[in-house]
Amino acid sequence: MIDPAVRDRARRIRLLTLDVDGVLTDGRIYVDDDGRETKAFSALDGQGIKMLQDGGIAVAWITGSVAPAVRHRARHLGVEHVLTGASDKRIPWERLRADLGMPAEACAHAGDDLPDVPLFLACGLAITVPHATENVRRHAHYVSRREGGAGAVREVAEMILNAQDRLAAAEAPHTGPPGGP
Repeated sequence: MIDPAVRDRARRIRLLTLDVDGVLTDGRIYVDDDGRETKAFSALDGQGIKMLQDGGIAVAWITGSVAPAVRHRARHLGVEHVLTGASDKRIPWERLRADLGMPAEACAHAGDDLPDVPLFLACGLAITVPHATENVRRHAHYVSRREGGAGAVREVAEMILNAQDRLAAAEAPHTGPPGGP
């Protein structure tokens, strides 16, 4: 059961921004012998992102990472707004909000570390994952049950869509009656 105050915040969301390392991934960074960085993403989260997009909620990624894997995964999911190399996430977030015409209270941000806290303080719904430090968790309105890189974004997507009474519609194309219509 979601806290009623969190549900009220989730009802207003029209933009979800996501950190990458620790939210879309488990936070581990793999570097091969040639210095190439790779990341592991959850297919559950990918489906959650698609559900949000299909439901009319914009999704953007804001990350300090510059790894090519970030852009490759985003492109595969149709995420148009990918802001990499962001050491101060508030600057690109404010620019994105202005470009999309989104008031702060219509924005949610999911992050797991200190660079995300300024966005937590500015947005309408601040979300983190269980492995975040206490200092980060105390600034969040919602802490997912699932870990980053293991379905946390899917959980958040379902929570937002459910609060907006759009979860059933988002699932319907995949959960229709057995044997088809």
